[in-house]
Amino acid sequence: MAVISRILRFRPITSCYYSVSRTFSSVVRSETDLTAASLLAQNKPLSLRREPRGESVQWVFLGCPGVGKGTYASRLSNLLHVPHIATGDLVREELSSSGPLASQLADIVNQGKLVSDEIIINLLSRRLEAGEAKGESGFILDGFPRTIRQAEILEGVTNIDLVINLKLREEALLAKCLGRRICSECGGNYNVACIDIKDGNGSPGMYMAPLLPPPHCASKLITRSDDTEVVVKERLRIYNEMSQPVEEFYRIRGKLLEFELPGGIPESWPKLLQALNLEDHEDKRSAAA
Repeated sequence: MAVISRILRFRPITSCYYSVSRTFSSVVRSETDLTAASLLAQNKPLSLRREPRGESVQWVFLGCPGVGKGTYASRLSNLLHVPHIATGDLVREELSSSGPLASQLADIVNQGKLVSDEIIINLLSRRLEAGEAKGESGFILDGFPRTIRQAEILEGVTNIDLVINLKLREEALLAKCLGRRICSECGGNYNVACIDIKDGNGSPGMYMAPLLPPPHCASKLITRSDDTEVVVKERLRIYNEMSQPVEEFYRIRGKLLEFELPGGIPESWPKLLQALNLEDHEDKRSAAA
């Protein structure tokens, strides 16, 4: 299988990108440039190169499956007017197609395993190329990178401004994953779990209200085939095993922002904006209405 059909010319990064209200500049280290160049030399082509346009952010969301990366990345995407690119969505789109990767992906996902670097880079490259053709600028990546190799490839071909690492206590995370539902008609994402963890052992309590569907979607909810307790626990185990090196990769580069979710969206969203030095005027107007 060809990993990626087209190659964008690799060039060392010489420019910085700037985020809204806060500047994050970094220098691409020579070893990461060499890593990416080495992969190209091994016939593993890349097409992740992004040219600077204005002041669009280039951010990454890390966090366990089900922690809420998609929810907060989507909100920031709307606030900052940059595309939210979720590799999980790319995988599901490929699964629902009749593409050459569909059957291979079905086996991997149903067993709770992580999709290989080659497949993810293939899907992501295609999505970035399509966005560039439409004039998109900047991005918020959700679900990539998950491995050191992916992080090195990404660092070698573009300059990530900031990496937001979402964290949530495990009991709440498991309940969230098992409560996920999707509308089979509109594709909307909901969660039927009502999480109410009491104070104990020095830990504060936590309440996360369910995210229920509107009436016209209520009878059309389905559960993802990989959202079973056995598969979810295996996904979390694999993620935790692989995430530490990736977190450290960005920590030593001064790009990692650790954010512990204190509860549901009403509690967490304002605190996340505060951590990012951002304001959501639409959210404030809605709350005041």
